[in-house]
Amino acid sequence: MRILITGAAGFLGSHLSERLLLEGHEVVGIDDFSSGQPRNIELLSRYPRFHFVQADASKPLQIAGPLDWVMHFASPASPPRYLKLPIQTLLVNGEGTRHLLDLAVEKGAKFFLASTSEIYGDPLVHPQPETYWGNVNPVGPRSIYDEGKRYAETLTVAYQEAKGVSTRIIRIFNTYGPRMDAEDGRVVTNFISQALRGQPLTIYGDGSQTRSFQYVDDLIEGIRRLMDVEYHQPVNLGNPEEYTMLQLAELIQELVGSKMPLEHKPLPQDDPRQRRPDISRAKALLGWEPRVPVREGLTHTIAYFRSLQAAASH
Repeated sequence: MRILITGAAGFLGSHLSERLLLEGHEVVGIDDFSSGQPRNIELLSRYPRFHFVQADASKPLQIAGPLDWVMHFASPASPPRYLKLPIQTLLVNGEGTRHLLDLAVEKGAKFFLASTSEIYGDPLVHPQPETYWGNVNPVGPRSIYDEGKRYAETLTVAYQEAKGVSTRIIRIFNTYGPRMDAEDGRVVTNFISQALRGQPLTIYGDGSQTRSFQYVDDLIEGIRRLMDVEYHQPVNLGNPEEYTMLQLAELIQELVGSKMPLEHKPLPQDDPRQRRPDISRAKALLGWEPRVPVREGLTHTIAYFRSLQAAASH
């Protein structure tokens, strides 16, 4: 297959690109490096079937030759990043999704949207099934990302129904692993980076808010399985094992060997109090569930961050 992937220099886009390349497919990677990392493209460029185009995925793309899939993974995904790039985040999820759907129509390709658990907002239903409509503040600080992804889902469904595009939608719950940007401001990267630097770990609020963390290999496996199933409604991909922020901080301290204290700061506006996926649909449809325990996945991730730290010191 010949597959276009936007956000190929990003954490998830680079892992997905590599999985497909290892299977023998051809990948056209798109990124403008607004949040992606050049070192991920350097890694992918070792594969002869990888072709990179530096471009803004919110604008129409001119791609020569056939495409079997258009897979949209381009968007800032951490609150610090999308708060710094509010217009760009809205455009890549709004106009970008529309242009990429048009490209799929032009090429007769299937379309795959990387959506997010953030569309559930600060949920009033727990755990969150795909049938839950969410509790989102449409004008709050997080709405840049939340509403952008909700609109992207609506566009994708509209193109499937009106133009017959074969579409897939995943709602990604917190995912971590090697190739994360150490400075992206997400909780796993913050905790690991702070622990490795010998700094206090920053806890927002009292630390009782929860998240569910899946290792990147599990997510990529779920994506790959969904590509082979004709199903057009959203599918949650996440780990149902729930951690409070205090529990996560203490686990990372243990794995790193850090004895630094925790530092509490005020909880940001509209920060969800709890987040855990109902993955019944993924289990039934794909035979999928996470396999990598959080302790094991964090051990791999910490080793990656240590290697970056070592490389930077030379």
